[in-house]
Amino acid sequence: MRRLEELFPFLASLEGRPYPFYKDLKGIWRGDGFDLRFVHVQGDPFASPSVVEVRYPAMAAARLRVFAHPVGQVAVEDFLLRALKTRFRNLPHVGGSGHSGRVFVEVESPKVLRRAGAHLSPQGLYLRFRVGLPASGRRILGKEAARLFRALADRLRGFLEELEVEKLLAHVHQAEDFAHIQERLPQRGLVAFVGEGAILPRESGVSQRPLKGAVPFQSPPSLRVSFRVPHKGEVLGMGLPEGLTLITGGGFHGKTTLLEALVHGVHPHIPGDGREWVVTHARAQRVQSEDGRSVVGVDLRPFVHDLPLGQDTSFFTTEDASGSTSLAAAILEALELGAKVLLLDEDTSATNLLVRDARMQALVRRETLTPLLDRIGDFKALGVSLVLVVGGVGDYLDLADTVLLLEEYRPREVTALAKAVAQAHPTGRAFGEPHHPLRVVPRTPFPESFDPRRGRRARVKGRGLRELAYGEEVVDLSALDLFENAQVRALGAWLQRLWRLADGRTPLARLVERALVEAEDLFGLEETPELAEVRPLELGAAVNRLRSLEVRRVEE
Repeated sequence: MRRLEELFPFLASLEGRPYPFYKDLKGIWRGDGFDLRFVHVQGDPFASPSVVEVRYPAMAAARLRVFAHPVGQVAVEDFLLRALKTRFRNLPHVGGSGHSGRVFVEVESPKVLRRAGAHLSPQGLYLRFRVGLPASGRRILGKEAARLFRALADRLRGFLEELEVEKLLAHVHQAEDFAHIQERLPQRGLVAFVGEGAILPRESGVSQRPLKGAVPFQSPPSLRVSFRVPHKGEVLGMGLPEGLTLITGGGFHGKTTLLEALVHGVHPHIPGDGREWVVTHARAQRVQSEDGRSVVGVDLRPFVHDLPLGQDTSFFTTEDASGSTSLAAAILEALELGAKVLLLDEDTSATNLLVRDARMQALVRRETLTPLLDRIGDFKALGVSLVLVVGGVGDYLDLADTVLLLEEYRPREVTALAKAVAQAHPTGRAFGEPHHPLRVVPRTPFPESFDPRRGRRARVKGRGLRELAYGEEVVDLSALDLFENAQVRALGAWLQRLWRLADGRTPLARLVERALVEAEDLFGLEETPELAEVRPLELGAAVNRLRSLEVRRVEE
């Protein structure tokens, strides 16, 4: 066992040597109060940076056990990575080639997520991060490396003792209170909760920061509910009931902002984000149209049927779906994966799948689409709720259970008024067009669907939040609600795991659940500290966008 103090002269002794000599760093360097372990040493300065692990002993980490709920442990680990990232700011500048001298701690969003870079166990606390080992060309800059690791060691020394305990407790308590509400939403007949005073608007479409000067959320009195949570006590806010909820209002008055907040509300947020008390059903998913996406083996008959020339839609496959067929597929795929709440926005949904008005019903007698409007009762029968942002499809007023009108970001519950308007202005539309029953038809993917090899080597690489290079294809993830690059990388890892698990018999929903149960120990993937949790709904949605996907229908 080598001592940490020996690391610095050892690094300096590598000055000018070929880069592969860095491989001798691998293993544990024992220090006073913590150990450093080189988990992975990069092969050259342009490769993915090396993975370094710091371990604090169980006694030193005992003060971190301030949680009472599993999500509380996730929050502790999340907080520690954020604190470590802050502590590593302003490290000495190290020049060189490639990633030389750069230190990466992977936390990108205000979401509290299970992450591969931290693990609090009975054996102690483990934190992992990446470090670009300094080099000029392919020659080691050993003295610079020694200087860099001395600075890292200085910041790791005393790290736990100097944590801001009050902020840690606030972080953990917020996550545990969130989980308390989320677990009780179904018991209360609610699909979401938005706390009084929440700040929903962001600085911009690409910013995670709350908008300064934004109007704080104020619940309509008729929808105001309260939850008594373990730490904060009583929390007041708007409870969105199950069923069909319409969010309407003029342009730029906050309709989509509210829907976006609900989309983000499936995960806890850090204190100060503004959306801490936006809590959405754990199995909520946004669906939208995606022109050009692939669809494989989906029974589209509940929405698309009786095509010309007798084309069958009971096992519909296309490499270039239209707006309506892609939306229909997204809805049915979400149901297959167990979604209980669907979030939609009129602006991103094919209008002809949302509604067909009385005039078009009268003119077009042979319609191949059954619009969502004629399926509302079927969704309710399945126990699935819908939240729909509308600005121009008033036919939904006839069926809505709850109608929210937003004016200058302030919501009013106007369900009774909406019903009165619907009665005063009848459209003459016939509801309940003939259609096939709305049911979930499970599919089983074949193992070869998940083969990421390009030639002899597996090729898996995230490209921001929108794309995943997987084998020979690039998977379009732009319609998935992912919040960090770490989640995209996790999808790549779990798709490879599905390659191992798939047997051609297990239905997709069960296969995805199996993969993620195994994936709960993210920390077990030692060489990839930059992974963050995804839900079954996101992993299943990524599978459905693989152009290599091959499936068969599960026999009843």
